[in-house]
Amino acid sequence: MFINGFDILWDEIDDYVADIKSIRSIDQFMFTKPVTFFCGENGSGKSTLLEALAIKNGLNPEGGTRNYDFSTYDSYSSLHKHMRLWRNRKPDWMYFLRAESFYNVATKEMEYRGIFSERYHDQSHGQSFFSVLMKQTNKNGLYFLDEPEAALSCQNQLALLYLIEECVKQN
Repeated sequence: MFINGFDILWDEIDDYVADIKSIRSIDQFMFTKPVTFFCGENGSGKSTLLEALAIKNGLNPEGGTRNYDFSTYDSYSSLHKHMRLWRNRKPDWMYFLRAESFYNVATKEMEYRGIFSERYHDQSHGQSFFSVLMKQTNKNGLYFLDEPEAALSCQNQLALLYLIEECVKQN
């Protein structure tokens, strides 16, 4: 596993994260499996926690790889600054994909890959989202997926679960 766990240094946090009860209850967290799902009600802190982990790993807050450098609106918390990661090894590849800012990531994917890239905006939201997933998860790496089910049909949600299982089998 790339990340074994993390701890949060609460005495340094002074933004809205301190008021999110589910996150506030975490001092230390251990990952025991290669895949972790954060589940809970809207506003319970799932995206905030996942976003902080992605940023702490050097990824763009809006999504993409370590090389993506764009911002349309900085709305992320300072939680990543107050986390300490425990890791065995660094992955060769990392990707952060979130349903919320997918349009911006799709635009950057097209810009970074040039005119011969896939035309993500010519597809439905779900089709383009799944296309990016398929393109980016073919590498042994660490992936942060925020609400991927929001963009996907039932069939593609099952396909995503299969893709995740295949990635785990390949380490």
